[in-house]
Amino acid sequence: MKMKLMLTVGTCLVLWSVMLVSFSNVFQHHLLSAIVNDSKDSEKPRDKLLEDLLTSDFDEDSCLSRYQSSLYRKPFPYKPAEYLISKLRSYEKLHKRCGPGTEAYKQATKNLGHDDENYANKHVGECKYIVWVAVYGLGNRILTLASVFLYALLTERVVLVDQSKDISDLFCEPFPGTSWLLPNEFPLMKQIDGYDKGYPRCYGTMLKNQTINSTSVPPHLYLHILHDSRDEDKMFFCRKDQTMIDKVPWLIVKANVYFVPSLWFNPTFQTELIKLFPQKETVFYHLARYLFHPTNQVWGMVTRSYDAYLSRADETLGIQVRVFSRRAGYLQHVMNQIVACTQREKLLPELTTLESQVTNTSRSKKLKAVLVTSLYPEYSNNLKNMYWERPTSTGEIIEVYQPSGERFQQTDKKLHDQKALAEMYLLSLTDNIVTSARSTFGYVAHSLGGLKPWLLYQPARGKTPNPPCVRAVSMEPCFLTPPTHGCEARRIVNSAKVLPFVRHCEDLRHDGLKLFDDTKDEL
Repeated sequence: MKMKLMLTVGTCLVLWSVMLVSFSNVFQHHLLSAIVNDSKDSEKPRDKLLEDLLTSDFDEDSCLSRYQSSLYRKPFPYKPAEYLISKLRSYEKLHKRCGPGTEAYKQATKNLGHDDENYANKHVGECKYIVWVAVYGLGNRILTLASVFLYALLTERVVLVDQSKDISDLFCEPFPGTSWLLPNEFPLMKQIDGYDKGYPRCYGTMLKNQTINSTSVPPHLYLHILHDSRDEDKMFFCRKDQTMIDKVPWLIVKANVYFVPSLWFNPTFQTELIKLFPQKETVFYHLARYLFHPTNQVWGMVTRSYDAYLSRADETLGIQVRVFSRRAGYLQHVMNQIVACTQREKLLPELTTLESQVTNTSRSKKLKAVLVTSLYPEYSNNLKNMYWERPTSTGEIIEVYQPSGERFQQTDKKLHDQKALAEMYLLSLTDNIVTSARSTFGYVAHSLGGLKPWLLYQPARGKTPNPPCVRAVSMEPCFLTPPTHGCEARRIVNSAKVLPFVRHCEDLRHDGLKLFDDTKDEL
């Protein structure tokens, strides 16, 4: 009897224990679910469509960055204009109607490979095209593709991008239900790599040689918008030139400069541009957020680095260093410049001695994460050692991180370009940013983030510049090699004096062009 009682009691205890464990597990599961859901709610995109800049017509899993990017960015005060949103929706319909694989595209390319001067006068369909050819480094490509897309918006052309390089390994398709990739079977595909200023159908050359004939429209024109362009090449955007160019069904473009500022010189374009971008310095910011969505592989690099090195910090600082020379002493000059700039502008704290260090018994000291991007690891190593070996005057903890340091630019190598794109995005997510003058990599990073950078002047004559840097007034990129004058040939005026909001770039002092919101006298 006693044995049966013990067995009964033991069985009850076991059952009770099982029930308790089960209840505990269920409770913990619900508690964990609640915590996770609360966390997800707090981390939900404030607006995954970015104030309707983006369309919801994409599958989210195919391109995670498109709808997740707002999780990592702070709200930006400049909203896209309703007119810009409307224009983008109209463009998407145009691209879907005229893009690769459509009857309109087949009609437009049917006889393009034949040297027929009357091609454009024949019925080639309703669609006109502009083909962007990938040249130079990744920063140049992103800036020029944004420029070409804006030109396409203004002229109702369809943008097609050269896919012979690694564009599809870097970016998702930006337009729903269609592709922006130029098909490999494009009739001129084998020729376009060889186009240059000497090409007979280069617009600048035809203009210079006075071989433009308004009665005979060529099937295609080549636009040469590179650093070595002549003014004849750069003036393609002027109203009188557009009268001719607008009739040409196909434009082929090679560019390595951000030519957006010069588009405002055309009065017809300017009227449209003011409606598209009431805040003039937001042109690249809005276009880049619309066009450039990193592939899942690149986005994984961005999010893993952000979560590991930037997410825990109270404040983040990005430093991008472009090396323009390898001569002796150059590295140290730039290192001195970085320290002078960041400490003078209170972006990084000064160092102090052990005896005079700030006494702070709190275990929750302010953490500042510094993201350094450069082909050379010496800059981040020097900063890391500085803030490891000596205390800061403010008591802050400084953590320095550099994702890669490959020493040599390796354009068109897939993994190298993917790392470069990931680093541009990481820089754009920082609270403040310091970038090198004349660097297209830096221009993309700060403009994509809506940041006004501190620009490091380019060292000259073997000396560290004084002052070491300047704070940008505008967050727009710089057009490094603009035309020397405006569109009025009879009244040659310095191109930085044509419009009050198109002026010289801060980092070039008396050169380059960029857009400003204000209309103050030039700095």
